[in-house]
Amino acid sequence: MTTRSCPCGLPETYEACCGRFHAGTAAAPTAERLMRSRYCAFVRLDAGYLLRTWHPRTRPERVDLDPGMRWSGLEILETAGGSAFHSTGTVTFRASYRGGSLHERSRFERVDGAWVYVDGEFLS
Repeated sequence: MTTRSCPCGLPETYEACCGRFHAGTAAAPTAERLMRSRYCAFVRLDAGYLLRTWHPRTRPERVDLDPGMRWSGLEILETAGGSAFHSTGTVTFRASYRGGSLHERSRFERVDGAWVYVDGEFLS
């Protein structure tokens, strides 16, 4: 990742990539892009975006982000469904941070046409 590329790992700038989703000027077109934009929201401490893109059925009242957490990379390991032709999808990923990593399979659904995060299963 260059200093100009988006924290989600794609080569575009933040503004051209996840920034437009965070700003609300575009919606993530796939479950994977939503996953990447949510990772980027963790990096940028954007709790509002995380809550807006969480399924109403499973959304917590608030998200407490740790400003000391240093996320260092996202690796998408597998996707199933989650395209423009699906109503559900899963994304398996590994998110690295200083001192470790998080390995999760996340579930996504469409609500009113928009992809939202439902829940996740931690993997070893």
